[in-house]
Amino acid sequence: MATLRYLGHACFILEQQGTSILFDPFLTGNPLAPSLPELKPTLILVTHGHGDHLGDALDIAKRSGAPILTMVELASYCASKGAKATGANYGGKVAFDFGWVKLVPAWHTSSVPEGVYVGNPCGFVVNFFGKTFYHPGDTCVFEDMKLIAELTPIDVAYLPVGDFYTMGTDEAVKAVQLLQPKIVIPGHYGTFPVLVPNANDFRQSVERATTAQCVVLKPGETYNM
Repeated sequence: MATLRYLGHACFILEQQGTSILFDPFLTGNPLAPSLPELKPTLILVTHGHGDHLGDALDIAKRSGAPILTMVELASYCASKGAKATGANYGGKVAFDFGWVKLVPAWHTSSVPEGVYVGNPCGFVVNFFGKTFYHPGDTCVFEDMKLIAELTPIDVAYLPVGDFYTMGTDEAVKAVQLLQPKIVIPGHYGTFPVLVPNANDFRQSVERATTAQCVVLKPGETYNM
């Protein structure tokens, strides 16, 4: 059984059978990140270059030897900083022993902390030992979410709900209606003062307007997929 652990903001670890995928590891400087042992992921997925998503990816990659998979321009940047990195692009699947990772569009921007633009942002659909997990990165809602789900039905979806930089409650609920996941897990709220402080409105709205189950995780908590 796969275990999905939430580490605050947009950071997750997906684990099963000794394989560990780390998403958007913003840990240093994240006031909500739990205390953790040294992370040794098998693979690191980064949706875009903003500091609260690229985060500790370079340090973890160089220390652990885990490759970073991301959009091709950001991958080139990561490689220039000494990390092992693979650059892909929208639509194609990257095969792994656990299944595959597909890069899908996201509506946002992508620059690294130095201010350099590093191509488009992305989301990820991951087939992990037969279960599908959708991590959209930072995005607004867009109608092609329906197409993403038609091509690969989603078991578990993480969605940002904090507003200001990403979707708020109303847009995120619409995203659930388009994606039709079995389980939806909210994040990207409460980290900074400008963001919505909690996911209560989102959870209640999802329960009223969709058939998805909303699972709200505190940083450090896990969900068994």
